[in-house]
Order: sequence, then C-alpha cells, then structure tokens
Amino acid sequence: MRRLFTLLTSVFLLTSCNLPTTKPPPDPFQIATQIALTGMPTRTQPTLATLVEITLTPTPDPTKPTGKIAYVCQISGDQICLINADGTGQRRLTTEDYTRHFYPSMASDGGSVVYAQFGGENVYDIYEMTLDGQATQLTDALGVLTAPEISPDGSQIAFTYWTPTSEHAIWAMDRDGTNPHQVYGSGWDPTWSPNGDEILFASDFNGSIQMYIVGSNGGSPRQVNVMNRLRGRTDWSARGEIVTYSGTPWNRELYLMNDDGSNLHQITPTGGNSQGPSFSPDGNWVTFTAYFDHYGEDLGCEIYIMRTDGSDLRRLTDNDYCDWQPRWGP
Repeated sequence: MRRLFTLLTSVFLLTSCNLPTTKPPPDPFQIATQIALTGMPTRTQPTLATLVEITLTPTPDPTKPTGKIAYVCQISGDQICLINADGTGQRRLTTEDYTRHFYPSMASDGGSVVYAQFGGENVYDIYEMTLDGQATQLTDALGVLTAPEISPDGSQIAFTYWTPTSEHAIWAMDRDGTNPHQVYGSGWDPTWSPNGDEILFASDFNGSIQMYIVGSNGGSPRQVNVMNRLRGRTDWSARGEIVTYSGTPWNRELYLMNDDGSNLHQITPTGGNSQGPSFSPDGNWVTFTAYFDHYGEDLGCEIYIMRTDGSDLRRLTDNDYCDWQPRWGP
C-alpha cells in the first residue's frame, strides 16, 4: 500500500512539472451549459457567456429569402392567400367563397394582413385579418376602397378612395378605421416611405400616368420622374429605392430607381409580362406577378421572386388559377 502511494506521488510530481503556469480558459460550451442549468453565470463568466451567445447565433443565409408574401389566389373566387418567401407553407386566409378580396398588404410586424373586400354595389370595405384568421372590418360603405397599406409605425392605413361621383384619390385613416380623410385628391395605389413621412402614388392629373410623392399629411406632390406607359402598383424600400412596372399589355416589365427618380433601369428578364412588384423587408429581393412559364394564358399568372439586380429568378406558385397582387412582409 505504501509502495502504491509512493508511486502515485511520483507520477503526480513528474506530470505537474509539465503543467502550464497559467490557468487554461474555461470551455465555452461548458459555460453555456451552466448558464442554461442555473440561469446565472459565475462572476468570471459574463464576457465569455456573451461570446458564446453570439457564436451560437446562426448567420442568415442570403440565398434563402425570409418572410411571408400575401397575395390574391383565385380559389372559389378571389381570396387572400399566404406563402413563405421560400415557396413553402402556401395557405388560404379568407374563407368566404365567391366573395371578392383584393390588394392584400402585410403589417410591418408581420402579424396581420389588410385587404379590400366586396361589400355591395360600388362598395369595397377594408378589413384586417390576423394570420390565425381573425378578421376585423375597419370601414363601412365609404365607397370603393382599395390598395390599403399599413404605415411603418403601424398607426395608419393609406388607401385608394373612389365613388361614382368622384375620381380616385389618396386617403388615410387610423389603424382602427377611425378618422378617414383625404391626403391628396387625385391618385391610386399608395405606398409609404420607409419612415412613414411620405406617400408614393400614381396619378394622371397632369395628363399621362406618372409617380408622385406627397407628405403623409397632404400638401403639394412632387413628381418622381417621367416614364412611358406607367401602370401604378409600386413599392418603396428601406434602401431608398422604388420599384414599379410599365409597358403595353403582355409586355410589361419591372423597373428599379432611386427614390429621387435617378438610375432608372429594367430589372426583369424580358418576356414574362411582369407586374405588381413589392420589396422584401430588407430591400434585397422583389416579388411580383409574371407569366414566364405560362405566357399568353389568362390564368397563367404566378408569383415570382428575384433579387433586385435581376438575378436568381424563382417561381413560388404553380396553379391552374391566377395568383397575383403579391405584397411581401416579415
């Protein structure tokens, strides 16, 4: 027994001579485990624990666009549908068969969708629906209200207003439907600036259809630029860019520009009859309706996405009915 003790002591003394003079750093995964079990790091661990948390956070993959896209799908009439930006999870939101629903747009928090729903002759009302299917009617027979869009801070909704005795105009109201009021007396398809201080819209009050920007509280609009055969549906990204579309029937293309109208250029591959664009929340992608795979077919419209430089074109839907009017949200 004494011999064994002596042998172990000798081994310890020999190996201890080779030990480092400084204490080795703690294992970061051990630290993470301790925090998970106890809820509290030890006094010497806060900085390392922070590093562990950063290290374990996955880096977003730029090849996999994120968020959800709301759009119109012609299932038992015109319905509001939802799909993930990678093409998965396609589902129908609205449930009233053969009731017309148009112009969906997602809230900036990604929790709900606003849209226009047929309410009778010369009446379309604005509704808001949560993603679990709870719908709230926000307006009641004000007129034909279309293209609603929630402001970036979530407090207001801009929309197009029309009645048989008035021209199309830009209106806004509080998020709950109260205080509807005119912002500008001629125009359609409004979209908010990234900070919510201005509204971009289309109008023909100077003759041809062009894009204009007006303050969210009204005032005199300024023209963005001059384009031929502009249609109307546009979007404004957090990167300070505008996307729109123009062209003759079956020959429409998407165009990108700075929000002062400069650097105007086509971004879609020619020949898809591309239209109705919307930016991804990060401004790196755009979704739109096109006919690349079913050109010339009335029901050949599908939802596509691509990068804003025109690359990486992807089709998200492939149905025997029309999918259109996409709007991208988180």
